[in-house]
Amino acid sequence: MMNKKIILGVTGSIAAYKAATLVRLLVKEGAEVKVLMTNTARQFITPLTMATLSKRPVLVEFFNPENGEWNSHVKLGLWADLMLIAPASANTIGKMACGIADNLLLTTYLSARCPVAVAPAMDLDMYAHVAHQQNLSLLRLRGVHIIEPPVGELASGLQGQGRMEEPEEIVRLLQILLEKKICLSGKHFLVTAGPTHENIDAVRFIGNSSSGKMGYAIAEELAWRGARVTLISGPVSVVARHPGITLCRVASAQEMYEAAARLFPESDGAVMAAAVADFTPESRVEGKMKRGKSSLSITLTPTKDIAAYLGSIKKKNQTLVGFALEAADEHTNALKKLREKNLDFIVLNSLNDPNAGFNVDTNKVCIIDRTGREATYELKSKIEVAKDIVNKLSEWANRIES
Repeated sequence: MMNKKIILGVTGSIAAYKAATLVRLLVKEGAEVKVLMTNTARQFITPLTMATLSKRPVLVEFFNPENGEWNSHVKLGLWADLMLIAPASANTIGKMACGIADNLLLTTYLSARCPVAVAPAMDLDMYAHVAHQQNLSLLRLRGVHIIEPPVGELASGLQGQGRMEEPEEIVRLLQILLEKKICLSGKHFLVTAGPTHENIDAVRFIGNSSSGKMGYAIAEELAWRGARVTLISGPVSVVARHPGITLCRVASAQEMYEAAARLFPESDGAVMAAAVADFTPESRVEGKMKRGKSSLSITLTPTKDIAAYLGSIKKKNQTLVGFALEAADEHTNALKKLREKNLDFIVLNSLNDPNAGFNVDTNKVCIIDRTGREATYELKSKIEVAKDIVNKLSEWANRIES
């Protein structure tokens, strides 16, 4: 982000306090930041704070009331390499969608020739309201990058979606936009994520503790690189927040197999990050089984191997990535899966590594490709691991094309 010119628009929201951290991080990365504030934003954070952090005067009005100097929205729109509005209130987003230009921030948005990103911040009912969702859809159609708010505690005390994304994550996403890492634009990838549930009866199932965080992080990273992504997800609580992701929800291994088999032939590749059950009950009991005094035996049969099937139908111009979670003979088992399932590369992680694998926010992986090259990475967040995996995927996909 060195020497990149960024306009930061701040609107009236309790999340305006995060804008101070955002400016500090952007300046630390070497960016030149000009801050535009709405009048309401000044009630939440002072222009003096923002001016001190950005090392530039903060612009609010169309002209400086002290000397009459005009703040040209046209010049601002031409100056910027990127415009970010964070926090973006429902009011400002609605005006952007309707083309209303009643303050300097909005006139600059309409004049901007650079990429525009918006980080919404509001209470959950406002965010979920159909009018607001339609406004976001309009902005997406016009090319505005929506940095979806995560689920969490809101200023109202309620829990839900609406809080502004954290500044560190926003800066990471802006780096992708500014570095033009859209090398996968026009590509379509499948990603599988989460566990599968194999029903025993109407209320019980065989499953595992996969959270889906790794697969969802990969899907979002692919989408931020410009790819169209179909995310085939087992039952999880995480949320896909990028508009370029189409979510296909499944429950069982058979449902995941059917979805992957149907969609893979028309895709450019797939990342098999789901923790698919290896076995499923031979038969399902209708209704709910009652507790008995004797022991219970359940006969299990193997599920279909999704990665192996996709590998058997894979074309030369497709890329297939697998995962291997191992506890013993880790490299040997991973290489065996790589060859037997016709994968292009495999992501190996170990049950023996603390804070890696299921139900945590971090992972430690080794990526092995079919040429025998290996790359081992230190323990890091799954978001960062996803970046490493997509870097490898981009490299491999470009090699196929050339």
